[in-house]
Amino acid sequence: MDRTEAVQHFWQEFCSTNPGVDPQEPFQTWHFGDGPELADELCELVLRGIKTATAALVWEAEADPNTAPFMGGYSVVTDFAGTSRCVIRTSEIKIHPFDEVDAAFAFDEGEGDRSLDHWRQVHWDYFVKRCVELEKDADLKMPVICERFALLYPKDSREDTVSALKTALREREFSDSAFLLREDRSR
Repeated sequence: MDRTEAVQHFWQEFCSTNPGVDPQEPFQTWHFGDGPELADELCELVLRGIKTATAALVWEAEADPNTAPFMGGYSVVTDFAGTSRCVIRTSEIKIHPFDEVDAAFAFDEGEGDRSLDHWRQVHWDYFVKRCVELEKDADLKMPVICERFALLYPKDSREDTVSALKTALREREFSDSAFLLREDRSR
């Protein structure tokens, strides 16, 4: 199975667990960053439910319109080698000058210490490299696509753990209540 077939198979698996999604729905396929280590690190943050946003230069989307996110759009996110890791869906797209990206967005990107200072440092370095490739001049007003998304598949395993704990607590409360009722009747 080649990478394209593997991605399509992953998409079909996602659709089979989400009956409301038409398997013919268009989706994008991409990875984070510009190397294997960064792609894996950022994807892992998504899978852990920490990273719920990403940023790109508007100029990148202008150079290759197929990479531009769109509202409600699905993406199969892969590792750098092309192995499917998750499906996300775009929930918000805003464009801001680099120096107007705010702390809330930096936090949602989930990288480093999640601060705006960290976001600006690592994204400046990354965007400067991209600007060289795109033959653009990096500056503080360069337009940045700020995209928020939801992880759809596989679900955040912590979500399943929290759900299981809530169920266990409800069952415990119910059994404790039943025990107390039995105790009250015996008096």
